Amino acid sequence: MLAGMKFGGSELVGLIVAVSFAAGLNVYATVATLGLLAHAGLVALPSGLHPLASWWVIGASGVLFAIEFFADKIPVFDLFWNALHTFVRIPVAALIAYGATSQLSPEKQLLATLAGGAIALAAHGGKTAARVAVTPSPEPLSNFVLSAGEDTLAVFLTWLATQHPIAAGGIVVVFLVVLIIVMRWIVRAMKNLFRGAENEMAPSKRRDLNAA
Repeated sequence: MLAGMKFGGSELVGLIVAVSFAAGLNVYATVATLGLLAHAGLVALPSGLHPLASWWVIGASGVLFAIEFFADKIPVFDLFWNALHTFVRIPVAALIAYGATSQLSPEKQLLATLAGGAIALAAHGGKTAARVAVTPSPEPLSNFVLSAGEDTLAVFLTWLATQHPIAAGGIVVVFLVVLIIVMRWIVRAMKNLFRGAENEMAPSKRRDLNAA
């Protein structure tokens, strides 16, 4: 998309879908990328998203992205980090969708907000499940590679959404279909994690009871 070109109906949908998914992976990278692109004049964001071009927003997002870049790559700690960010990524994605549709009717704006939050939830859930799967691995490399890949994908999708929003939205739809297909595996992985934790805690509980 050329600089200064405005988002039409289908392009706006693609933008919301792609950016919401990216925010579910790494919300700080998504906000910082949108802000930098808008500030540089490489994209004309909808009026409701103009605050993202502020250096205050860009700077804060950049600092938080730097923190997450390291925190998200520490095995086990990344699970707590991602659990905490359930209350960050999804609401921010919903707010981005809300701001992007400020020119639409309240009904359509509400629908876009709910869709943005739901898409971010799907991306966040898939990311968390992937971490649950690789965390038991004895080597930290898989965790680092997975996290770096998520960061790269978030930035790439955000950039693509501002240049070719329909294509970006199509890619995310494919990702969402894959997530739906593997949802059973995701749920099973989560159950195995908690079951393993309970089994590890059981012997210590029995020892405590015997000692008492």
